[in-house]
Amino acid sequence: MFQKIKPPEGGEFIKVEGGKLVVPPNPIVPYIEGDGIGPEVVNAARKMVDAAVETSYKGERKIVWWKVYAGIEAEPIYGTLLPEDTLNAIKTARVALKGPMTTPIGSGWRSVNVALRQLLDLYANIRPVKYIKGIPAPHKYADKVDIIIFRENTEDVYAGIEWKYDSPEAAKIREFLKKEFNIQLREDSGIGLKPISRFATRRIMRAALNWAIEYNRKRVTVMHKGNIMKYTEGYFKIWAFELAKEEFGDKVVFEEELQGGEVPEGKILVNDRIADNMFNQIITRPWDYDVIVTPNLNGDYLSDAAAALVGGLGIAPGANVGDNIGMFEPIHGSAPKYAGKNVANPTATALSAAIMLDYIGWHEAADLLRKGIEETIASHKVTQDIARHLGIEPLSTTEFTEEVIKNIKRLGT
Repeated sequence: MFQKIKPPEGGEFIKVEGGKLVVPPNPIVPYIEGDGIGPEVVNAARKMVDAAVETSYKGERKIVWWKVYAGIEAEPIYGTLLPEDTLNAIKTARVALKGPMTTPIGSGWRSVNVALRQLLDLYANIRPVKYIKGIPAPHKYADKVDIIIFRENTEDVYAGIEWKYDSPEAAKIREFLKKEFNIQLREDSGIGLKPISRFATRRIMRAALNWAIEYNRKRVTVMHKGNIMKYTEGYFKIWAFELAKEEFGDKVVFEEELQGGEVPEGKILVNDRIADNMFNQIITRPWDYDVIVTPNLNGDYLSDAAAALVGGLGIAPGANVGDNIGMFEPIHGSAPKYAGKNVANPTATALSAAIMLDYIGWHEAADLLRKGIEETIASHKVTQDIARHLGIEPLSTTEFTEEVIKNIKRLGT
């Protein structure tokens, strides 16, 4: 199965039985260091995870890490940015931790991040946004932000169906549209397609509602621009509501049914918001939003904007989840200008790893990891991206990691 890597000794693979993960006490977890600051933040996060697991389970559980390759590091080894070895490793192990990857703008390769999500069918991009005490957030209501964004991961413009403006294919499509539908496009128009399917919409809504039930969330809001894109984003809303009614009818109530009344006890409110209004409302009244379900592009925009409310991308974690498979990564980029300088903030990667621990059912370690990070930041022991706003001396990546581990061990005793 593997050409240039082999599973590490001393670990076992997570299995699936009866549609659920069966996690051994020593699961093998692949990790991709990524580009730019990736190696620094991923290795810092792994150390924090190891400390949280050791402290929580007193040596009875342990993650056995397995380095695999993607991005710039993979090319000299495999001749490709995304080798089959890596895809097979993640499929076999069921979970992976991943660092940020570089994506060229306007030319070069398509996003390795997007390719991984599509090839592994990681259809739910889950991005929690929550304020951490001690972060100098710019927003008046930062402490009231506690949002989970479920971004559909496989369709929309991210499907990558597009043609360069001067290509023969674009010319053929312009001619076809003119001849068959009397649609006239300028001759210098690049063309892209935006597919949104009932199948993909229903499964992202299902994932969001299951999350809301498991974690006792109160609202699920569908964000869309269906007033303009009626047959793509408009149907995203229609199909999402359809799924909620058909599969969760006894657990949800729709906003229009309430007519201004209170949500019944034990029910989850399902509503929708137009995309531009959604951006307005997460700023002016963030307490009204809990779980937000979006098409791919909307979710990308919204998650970065929401992260800004609580202090930026340096503390913003993410997860890409399919059916019994998950890849966990920060949502920030590779920041190549900071690579190798030991100044990067590993918080987002470590919080992504905490979601991974929750995903495999190791909730005690996940909670301890989060508490260790929160305690460290609250005491103003932070890296340069936060320290510059506080007017204090920053910690290096290594020093911040050591402080988090100290707090993990102290809090876990």
